Amino acid sequence: MPYVYTDSLATAGNLTTSGTANTETETLFLKPGTTRSLYLSAVQIGGKDAAVTQLAAVGVRFMKWGTASTSGTGLAIVAREASMPATTITGASRPTAGTTRTNGGPIITCGATSPNQWIALNPDHMFGINASNAGSISAQDVGAAVSMPFEIACEHQEW
Repeated sequence: MPYVYTDSLATAGNLTTSGTANTETETLFLKPGTTRSLYLSAVQIGGKDAAVTQLAAVGVRFMKWGTASTSGTGLAIVAREASMPATTITGASRPTAGTTRTNGGPIITCGATSPNQWIALNPDHMFGINASNAGSISAQDVGAAVSMPFEIACEHQEW
């Protein structure tokens, strides 16, 4: 049975897309530990703009870095069940981006004021990275409008 964790901002608040339209910014990263592999199983995102005067969307693309992202503001990684062991992964928001990018993960978009989510259909659809891997699963956000506020939370499993 896998261990399941929720990954969210350590302090409740908003992230914003870049101040330059259509420019990617690293949202967050999750890096596996040495003993359990990491599998992204769900993502929830919500646009939080209050003064929308045009149709706009926030997009988040998940990908892998061959060399993991570092630093940033630590995420709150909370077990879904109190009896589960502590997580083995590390993660942060607004990190220093890794290197050697590989696309291939889910892409989620939401309206400037609306939510959306991605949920893996089954374990074969999860986006994973093996234990002890030097890379990370990372998310890049982008918006056609500038500085769009949004909130994001992920769920991952460790096996």
